[in-house]
This record gives sequence, C-alpha cells and structure tokens, in this order.
Amino acid sequence: MDINQSRDQYGKQAILIQLTNTSGSPVTVSGVDLRSGLFQQGITWRPENGPLELPPNQPKSLPASLPEPRCGSHAGEPPAVTIQYARTNNEPRQLSTGATDSFGVLQRNSDELCLAKEAAAVASVALAPELDVAPDGRTAVVRLVITPTRTATPNQTLVIESIGGTTLLAEQPSDPWPRDVTITAAADARVLSLRVRPARCDPHAVAEDKVGTLVPLNVAIGNRQGALKVPAPADLRGRIHDFVTAACSAG
Repeated sequence: MDINQSRDQYGKQAILIQLTNTSGSPVTVSGVDLRSGLFQQGITWRPENGPLELPPNQPKSLPASLPEPRCGSHAGEPPAVTIQYARTNNEPRQLSTGATDSFGVLQRNSDELCLAKEAAAVASVALAPELDVAPDGRTAVVRLVITPTRTATPNQTLVIESIGGTTLLAEQPSDPWPRDVTITAAADARVLSLRVRPARCDPHAVAEDKVGTLVPLNVAIGNRQGALKVPAPADLRGRIHDFVTAACSAG
C-alpha cells in the first residue's frame, strides 16, 4: 500500500491511497482506513457506488481527504492501514498492514496544514474575486486581502517573506511583488496588489491547469516557516484562465 498525491489532490487537501492486489485473483474493496500520528483522526476512503473491484496486479489510486493535523507532534509509528475486502463469493475480510510513504506526503501536508492553522490565528489571507486587466491585455492585477484576527496575542506576527509564482502566473519584472511584509493580529486590514503576467503560453497551460491559481506565500510565524497556499475563489479562477488565454493569444 503506497501513499501519493497528484496535483489535483494537492489543491484539495487530499491524498491518494494506492492499492495493489497481489493475490492472483480479483477482490472487492469496501473501505480503507489509514492511521498516522500526524493527524487527529484516521484518513478514510469509502466507495461511492458499491465495493471497488481490484483485479490482480493492477494498482488503483483512491482519493481520501485529509483530517485536521495534530500540530506539534512527531510522526511516531509509521503509517498503517486497514483494508476491508472480500474475495469472490466469500465473506468480508480485514487486512491490517503498513503503508509506504516514500515521498513524505503525510509529513509535508501535515506541516503545511499546521502552518496554515497558525497563520489563520493571526490573520486571514485571501484573494479578492476581482481581476484588473491592463488596457493592453498583457498584464493584470490580483489582490491579496489580509484581515488580522484582532483576537490573537498582540505580539504574534506573521511575516510574508516572499510571494511565489504559479504554473499560470508570474511576477511582472517592472512591478515586483512585495517582500518581508509583517502582519500583527492587532493591525488594520490591508491589500497587497500583485501585477501578474502569463507564466507560460503552451496550449495545455489552461486546459490542464490544477494548481495555477493556487498562490504560494513563503511565510514565517513563530518557529515555523513554509509555504502558505492561497486558493483563488471560483470567480477569480475563471477570470485568470480567460486572462492567460487572451494574453497568450495576443502574443
């Protein structure tokens, strides 16, 4: 049993549980429960339309949403999984085994979720739904709206050290993005304007987009540093796709 994550799951705070039937005959799977000390609850998969048939030696990847992280904890025991399954015309069975996380998917996601939780205690950070496209259509401005909570302790600070580009959006060199922005819980709300240009113009850029509207902020809060991913709301996501398509078509 392997743990992985595609770009699609990454944007949805979910992972892929990959099962391979090594028994030599088909089985049906009715549930998977993955346990890790990095999360407060188990990570579960259940079929939507009846048990899943798993042919011999054919891996299948099952998407599972991540629960709340257990922040401040170590991984402890390696991840383990319990699989509810049945062979053809046989009674249901249960198999408990270890899980392989070769790419550190669970640790990475736990770290990012804990970082987001600590940042949210100081301020909410969101992208405004509007997109202001320049008259020449080559650049546009997205706005990062920062709203301090005013409920955290006054000395708590969130520092946006830098803002990263995405597979769709890049910084306009003549109008660089802000750096080292310090936010305190007692501060007033503020808006950071980010002028963007298309990061790529190949034919598949928009059609295959998964994370191009997920803006990464490199932040520091307390002893924790990492990437805080800010998703574009649905309206802005569509506007960004339209902007990139039009700007690339114009050359």
